Amino acid sequence: MPVEMTSEDQARLNKYLEIYADAFNGMVREALARNPGTGDAQIPVMPAFDMEKLKALVGDYSKVNVPVLLDKQAALMQQQMNLWQNTSRAMMGLEKSEATVAEEKGDQRFKDSEWNDNPVYSYIKQAYLLNSRLLTNIVDSIEFKDDKQAQKARFYARQYINATSPSNMAMTNPEVCREILETRGENLVKGMENFMHDLRQSPIEALKITQSDPDAFCLGENLAITPGKVIFQNDLLQLIQYQASTKQVYERPLLLVPPFINKFYIMDLDEKKSMVRWLVSQGFTVFMVSWVNPDASMAETRFEDYIVNGIVAAVDAIEERTGKNGVNAVGYCVGGTVLAVAQAWLRARDDRRIHSCTFLTTLTEFSDPGELGAYLSEETLAVLETNSKIKGIFDGRILALSFNLLRENNLFWSYFVSNYLKGKDPVAFDILYWNSDSTHIPAATFAWYVRNLYLENLLAEPSGLDIAGVPIDLGRIDTPSYFLSTLADHIVPWKSSFRSSRLFKGPVRFVLGGSGHVAGVINPPDVGKYAHWLNELGAEDADAWQAGAKEVPGSWWIDWKAWLQEHSGKLRAARKAGSAKHPALEDAPGSYVKVRI
Repeated sequence: MPVEMTSEDQARLNKYLEIYADAFNGMVREALARNPGTGDAQIPVMPAFDMEKLKALVGDYSKVNVPVLLDKQAALMQQQMNLWQNTSRAMMGLEKSEATVAEEKGDQRFKDSEWNDNPVYSYIKQAYLLNSRLLTNIVDSIEFKDDKQAQKARFYARQYINATSPSNMAMTNPEVCREILETRGENLVKGMENFMHDLRQSPIEALKITQSDPDAFCLGENLAITPGKVIFQNDLLQLIQYQASTKQVYERPLLLVPPFINKFYIMDLDEKKSMVRWLVSQGFTVFMVSWVNPDASMAETRFEDYIVNGIVAAVDAIEERTGKNGVNAVGYCVGGTVLAVAQAWLRARDDRRIHSCTFLTTLTEFSDPGELGAYLSEETLAVLETNSKIKGIFDGRILALSFNLLRENNLFWSYFVSNYLKGKDPVAFDILYWNSDSTHIPAATFAWYVRNLYLENLLAEPSGLDIAGVPIDLGRIDTPSYFLSTLADHIVPWKSSFRSSRLFKGPVRFVLGGSGHVAGVINPPDVGKYAHWLNELGAEDADAWQAGAKEVPGSWWIDWKAWLQEHSGKLRAARKAGSAKHPALEDAPGSYVKVRI
């Protein structure tokens, strides 16, 4: 049914929109007033997703492929004429409007039937889609000077297109209009309250949208619940040893290294999804690094501290408590990058205590970091460095928004509409709760990491980096390595991860999982929601590897378990967490992980 609004409804709506705007402006002024520092500190560090940014990128091109552009524009003009004619006939009641253009399959923005059945909304949607194609065609017709510039232009164009979707606006979204009529505008009042709550929780540079019910989870109660003890800590980390659930365990323990830009409990969610609980049940003695959530007092903490006082300190502590059996180590995302550097550092010192490495969605070769590279340039890094130096940290909430905007319709705009326009409260979702539980990065670590790895790709060069006086060469890593990448990863593109795996000297087993950066990794065998691909013959090129790969139903965890067993030694009596010589400090999940921004 077409949505109609009485004059009383319109007056009420206008009133609340005015209140909403006044309250928003007041909160922005308050946020600016409390922003630390002056001058450059108030420059937003997130890329401005507007036409000016896109124009700046487009302005520096080699040439435009005019014939291609004209062909596409001619076809587009014909579609515009068809749309107007079809809509005119539908508005006069002559016939139902036929779709001139349709959204892509799976586009959830236009799932409501009004977008197709109501001639007004149908026209709004189709006109938007055609104009989106217009902008996309213009960008695609430009022959940029290099691939990175082209990727940035397409990225900013997409952000602009999706930000201006009629689904994101109260008066052009039929679902929101129905909410306004049914609640007599109260949804906008609730949406304003939700918005103000989020704005108060956000840094000045970025809006932190609540994606999951913040009161639905408690660490140690319904997340991060695998029993264990904190058996060591320093200023940078707590080390958790999990309680054995089998009478016998493999003699070589397993060290899990999460990214220091996220909390570790993505690997220890509830009982059904916990990787930690599953590993323990398979007879592995599992240790977990829980990184500190740094504040301004740690501004000068360097990347090399995460190596020497992080990974190496954890290996030392495990050795003291389990004997000289060495460890197998697992690094997830940035944790995998840290692990690779640590292993190269240890190998350069002839230290062979890490017997094998598993890298989950990890980059060590940064020539193509995917769309994340659209954020990074000398210009943006200068602003980011200035901001983080003033604060002493790079704010984890800004990083979280950056990742969300790589999947902006699903992870940003859908919540913008639901929370602020419809006035709905987010439901409980453990992965999104974790996603919102951000961690800061020390200013010195952030600047070093982005410049040396993302901008200059020095980790891929033999001896391109120096860590605590030791040249880093990934070619020194002769231990067995297991690489898990995922097909739809929007943070670590799988082909870039494949190239990373080619830098290592030792035998490498590369596995490609289904889904993305989180769901493809946290894929328990009992569920086996996503398949994985194996190529036993291997290949030096990602496309060739994929062409020769065979799909295997179910979770990659089973293949990984078999690989780990080969490198874990014999079975022995299970170990206890904590001893008279090394008493436990506290119960898992520990106190470091509970520090929230």
